[in-house]
Amino acid sequence: MLARDVTLYVLARLGLVAVVTGALMLFNVPLLPALAVGVVVALPASLFVFKGLRLRVAAGLDEHQARRRAEREKLRSELRGDEGPVVRG
Repeated sequence: MLARDVTLYVLARLGLVAVVTGALMLFNVPLLPALAVGVVVALPASLFVFKGLRLRVAAGLDEHQARRRAEREKLRSELRGDEGPVVRG
């Protein structure tokens, strides 16, 4: 699920760059300047345009990190010979 959301977000951002670049090229702007402006305009704009998707990806990354942290703590506890994971807080 997380990998799909991240891939979708990356493709959406690149698609926005392509749309802005293509729109500029319709007005006879050369490719490289249009691409540069497309990147500068589209990437910050995507933070607002794709806000829901960005928040979903961030939440998924937080869940993944918490799961990995718990697994790592469990493994360290087992290696130390403790009965259970150490809870820090």
